[in-house]
Amino acid sequence: MKTFFFSIFVLGCFVYSNSQTVELPETIISINSDYLNSVDTENSCSYVQKLEQALLNYDHSELSDLYDSDNDIYKVIFKLPEGKIIASFNKDGKIVKTLEKYNNIRLPLSVTQAITEKYPNYAIVEDVYVVKFHCDVDAIQQEYTVKIKKEDTILTLKTNEKGEFI
Repeated sequence: MKTFFFSIFVLGCFVYSNSQTVELPETIISINSDYLNSVDTENSCSYVQKLEQALLNYDHSELSDLYDSDNDIYKVIFKLPEGKIIASFNKDGKIVKTLEKYNNIRLPLSVTQAITEKYPNYAIVEDVYVVKFHCDVDAIQQEYTVKIKKEDTILTLKTNEKGEFI
């Protein structure tokens, strides 16, 4: 019986000494996970990421105390010279909807390819990127308004993120 307990003790020590600590990646739990999951932070330019981070890090506690009802919604505007986000929050600080507008960003490859295929020899003069998010809708709505020019002709085009003309 002593050898049985001794064997279990040695086995327990052996298992404990060979155990490993596994670090899991950082997990972010946020009331605004819907918004966080819908935006493409990897392919965004720096000022778009900066505005989106300001939106996600916004402390709503001061303003939410001013509202009585759970149905009250308040708007906060985040601005840079290159773009802005108009966000609507509920009393709990959840992002209900956003309207984002950015000027002269790097267009996605699908958009530039669609434009060059349909309008060869035109140059892109300027563009505006508009993103609409709503917490009750599964996907965000992305729209690009692009001005192109060839000699004296200037055209204004609208496409979605896939390069399909609207």
